Amino acid sequence: MKTPLLVVFLVGCAFAQNPDLVPNAKPACGPVSAGFRIKTDEAPRPEAQIESGKALVYVVEDQKFKAFRDVTARIGMDGSWIGAMRGNSYVSFTVAPGEHHFCADWVSDWIAGGRLVSLYGLNVEPGKIYYFRVRTSGTPGSLAEEHHQGDMASLDLDLVNEDEGKLLVASSASSNFQAKK
Repeated sequence: MKTPLLVVFLVGCAFAQNPDLVPNAKPACGPVSAGFRIKTDEAPRPEAQIESGKALVYVVEDQKFKAFRDVTARIGMDGSWIGAMRGNSYVSFTVAPGEHHFCADWVSDWIAGGRLVSLYGLNVEPGKIYYFRVRTSGTPGSLAEEHHQGDMASLDLDLVNEDEGKLLVASSASSNFQAKK
């Protein structure tokens, strides 16, 4: 009886992160085919400034394992890619007030279906700073040794409190990215 329940649970998890089955993925994420060149910089950066009438958003990748290389996560908002990061790094950007739909995705041959997506809707207020964590986790053995398309990999996009956000930014490299043409 445990095996059928496990199968139902695993299938449910696959549906929960399959972008073709998530109706809000397209309005939040950018085009699937987009790519980025990414370099990280460990040097401390000055704290970003909030533009008048806007909010500031930090998105930090918190990678919990490393199979072959650092995980690249793309960050989208309202149907366009904002940027990308690799490994334990972050991006920051300003946002106009109002309802926004954020997306984090991870594309890889090592994960089931080739892509994981996580979404978050937020009503952004002017003058505020928001911190998101993109957590990539999994079992390195399941990714590296068995080559089972990453049945144990996951991706989560979560809003975190200011204290946690500042800690994550301070302990991460900044991500410098450029869209591939």
